[in-house]
Formats: sequence, C-alpha cells, structure tokens
Amino acid sequence: MAKGRVQLRGIVKSFGAVDVIKGVDLDIAPGELTVFVGPSGCGKSTLLRLVSGLELPTGGSITIGDRDVTLAHPAKRGIAMVFQSYALYPHMSVADNMGFGLKIAGVPKAEIRARVAQAADILQLSHLLDRKPRALSGGQRQRVAIGRCIVREPEVFLFDEPLSNLDAALRGQMRVEIARLHANLGATMIYVTHDQVEAMTLASRIVVLNAGRIEQVGAPIELYRNPANLFVAGFIGSPQMNLMRGTVEAADMDGVTVRLNGGALRIPRRNPAIAPGAKVTVGIRPEHFRVGEPPADPKQEQVAEFDAVIDLVERLGSETLAHLRMPTLSEGVLVVKLGGDVPLRIGGALRVGLRLPHCHLFDADGRAVGAPSAKIAAVAA
Repeated sequence: MAKGRVQLRGIVKSFGAVDVIKGVDLDIAPGELTVFVGPSGCGKSTLLRLVSGLELPTGGSITIGDRDVTLAHPAKRGIAMVFQSYALYPHMSVADNMGFGLKIAGVPKAEIRARVAQAADILQLSHLLDRKPRALSGGQRQRVAIGRCIVREPEVFLFDEPLSNLDAALRGQMRVEIARLHANLGATMIYVTHDQVEAMTLASRIVVLNAGRIEQVGAPIELYRNPANLFVAGFIGSPQMNLMRGTVEAADMDGVTVRLNGGALRIPRRNPAIAPGAKVTVGIRPEHFRVGEPPADPKQEQVAEFDAVIDLVERLGSETLAHLRMPTLSEGVLVVKLGGDVPLRIGGALRVGLRLPHCHLFDADGRAVGAPSAKIAAVAA
C-alpha cells in the first residue's frame, strides 16, 4: 500500500451516550489534500483527532500507509499536526521551535540544522530563524508551526482550522502558502475548516460532514455543480443556493414541471424518478440568473423570465448581490449575483431570467433528482 494513504473503515466515536461519529468510511489517496467541512458540531475536528490518535475510536479501524494505527500512540502514526493555536515556545527562537521535536527524538544536531534550514527556505522563514515568537506576525507564527511539522517528514499532515485566528488578509495569504506547500511537497494533507473559501480553493477533495456522517465526497467543483442532497446544496457555496419549494405537475423522460408559489418551471432532467403530486425543492445558485435585455431566442438560451422587486442591494466591488422578491417563484427573498456596476434601486422593479439548465431538483427526502437534460421548455404563469 502506498505511503501516505489513509483509510477509515466503520469509524464510530461515542462520548458516553452521545454518538459523535456514526460509521465513517473514507479513503484518502497519497498526496491528496482532503478538506473536512461541515457546521459546528458535525464531527469534523473529532474525526481529525481520531486520525491523529488524540482520540481513540469506539469502533472501526484506521490505516495509514500499510499500518493499522487504530490504537497506536500519536507519535507512532507518522503524522504531524498544525493546531488552531500556534503552540510555540515563547522563550525559544524560530529555529529552536522548529527543531525541538527532532531534538527530543534524539536526531543529530547537524541533521536538525539541515532539516530546519530546508523547511525555513520552503516557508520563507530563513531570515527569521533567530527571532522569538513575540517578534513575529500571526502569519509568520503559523508558518513556524507548519515548519515544525515539515521537519518531522511525516506521512500525513493534519491541519485543525489553522487560519481561524488570522485576519482576512492573512488568511488569504496563508491559503496561497498552504496550497503552494502542498504542490511542492506532494504530501498527504487532511485539513479541517468551517470556511468554504478555504475548502474550495485548497482541496483536492472535500468531505462534507453532517451530524457525524458523510453527506458527500468529491472534488470542489463537483460538489458545487452536482450536490447529492439539499444539505450539501445549502452548505457549499456563498451566498448559498436559492431554494424554492414546489409540487410536481408533470414528469417525462426529459424533464419535470414544478408548480411553485404562483408560477411553474420546466426543469430539464433525464429519466427523473419522480411522480406528479410529489413535493420537491428547486435550487438555483445566485450566479445563474440573467438580468438585462431578453434573449433573442429564450428556448435556445434556456431562460425563463419573471418579474422581481429589489429588496436589498449589497455592493461588494467587483460584484453585487441583489436580494429580490419574486412572488411567482417564492414567498421568501432570492439572492442574485450581478456585476459590480449594475444600476439597482431598492424598491425598483427588475426583469430576471433563470438559466434553467442550472436548476437543481431535490425530492421530499432531500436527494438530488436525475441528471440535466439537453431538451427544455419554460413555463411562466
């Protein structure tokens, strides 16, 4: 089995009568950067601690490389962990902080110096090796914490929300540095975060967790474009997907007609396994609306248009988020992502088109219905 591969089989973790992890099966390939995401309390940090050995599973097995490490001590697992707090020794220099673990392990001084110098070069810390942590910025301290892991040459790097204590600018900078580090080292990394931007920009694959179970695993763009269920659809993406409840009026081999608040949409889906009368949810992301002149051929461009009233406008510079009321589609407010210079006025009217091929359909149990179909027709009441 390849070095750096991580396998979880039937992992269960309970604290007393509370089941926190409820049967997780997961394969992480060598060299992959896997990100665990989910709401607070979903079990993502607990799952990382189980891989690290800081917690032991109630049931199941954990394998790293070709070794069963289910009950192994953290020091025997071939892992290194970067925590949310930097956990640096304030009285030690950067060099001593980075090399301390190797010193404790009895590694010769010359080798420690060589490994520290190499890690410092990768992390652009070479000019800071003699400084104490108090003389460093937050981003520099986190790089020292990462360097302390690099020098150990682990099979697997574990990151537990490492950027949470940094301001927005530093988080952006450190995301780039971690991505570059992964590209340079080619090491297996498991990264826990609640920040979707971190997850989408860093991950080879994202694992979406909810209440101790895996909802979906896949590449970031796959989860964004093809969420398996309502939970993933609502969790992945910022602003989140617009969701509208409705009832199926008709379904055939090429699509589903859904009656919404006061209108209807023809959602293209191949072989939809759903019957008339079924309760469904239609989802569409904020960027999949069209505002402006109507298309020359609506059927060719696959757009259904509706009237809207502007409820709120968020100017973000390069883009604008318009909160719209479209009674034909929904009782609530729908969020539309537009260009930064689009003229909008609160209370004003707007003609908005939905790009129907980008609509998602979920059944009463929240599961995605069918795959998009090329054929389409639009209905608007």
